[in-house]
Amino acid sequence: MVRLRASMSARASAIETMIDRLLPRVEGGEARLIDAMRYATLGGGKRLRGYLVAEVASLFKTGAEAADRVAASVEMLHAYSLVHDDLPAMDDDDLRRGQPSTHRKFDEATAILAGDALQTMSFDILANPLTHASAEVRINLVRALADASGAAGMVGGQMIDMEGEGRALSLEEVARLHALKTGCLIRYAAEAGAILGQANDDVRRRISAYGRDLGAAFQIADDVLDATASAEELGKTAGKDEAAGKSTYVALLGVEGAAREARRVAEQAESHIDIFGPEADRLRDLVHYVVERRN
Repeated sequence: MVRLRASMSARASAIETMIDRLLPRVEGGEARLIDAMRYATLGGGKRLRGYLVAEVASLFKTGAEAADRVAASVEMLHAYSLVHDDLPAMDDDDLRRGQPSTHRKFDEATAILAGDALQTMSFDILANPLTHASAEVRINLVRALADASGAAGMVGGQMIDMEGEGRALSLEEVARLHALKTGCLIRYAAEAGAILGQANDDVRRRISAYGRDLGAAFQIADDVLDATASAEELGKTAGKDEAAGKSTYVALLGVEGAAREARRVAEQAESHIDIFGPEADRLRDLVHYVVERRN
């Protein structure tokens, strides 16, 4: 796990540098918008999604520049979702990564616009020939991200989550909610590495299944953390799900039952990449990391 943490730290630094390059400060009327976009994306976070892109891409010997650009793209898309999720009209959270949420640091209107701009920029990066020389690869990346982040993916999951507040959902409904809200973007991050590497259909399906189950394990572990960790450990408000009356894996299975389910799904994720040799060891380590982490 020490090697994984070192690898994740190095990759997070590279992604941070790429985002800084792609989103430089400007002068003029839009300067406040850019500052809010930079605030939302720079200076923290696990960069799990970006790390997944780069690690999967490395299996196919994809260049670091291309991988870092796609990693920066998915981190911008993820940041947009968090900025909007924290708004008073949604989860109403004042903390993100141990700092004031974007709408608290700036204001609600600026936060909304920053999220909008980060979303569109994530697609602009993917469509740029600097990301990959092949137009087919670029189109596949754009299409896959659109599928994962729209009404049939992340945003659809957010809607289900909001409508589920104060209502008892079944385990099947909770699993679907999180597969859309959280899992789709994690699945995309893994699949994007395979798209960059121009993997064949069978390998791409295996990588996608790995990402899907990794995302499920991540979310179940997140529910456990929300119920057991402190705000200082999480870097955000603890116990919000219970306070909002949301149905979670912990509410349905208990803390120990949810932890067991996280481990079961994690083992399933690992089985999808058994075709790869030692070069995929960090992806295997990542499976264990997502269920053992404390933030």
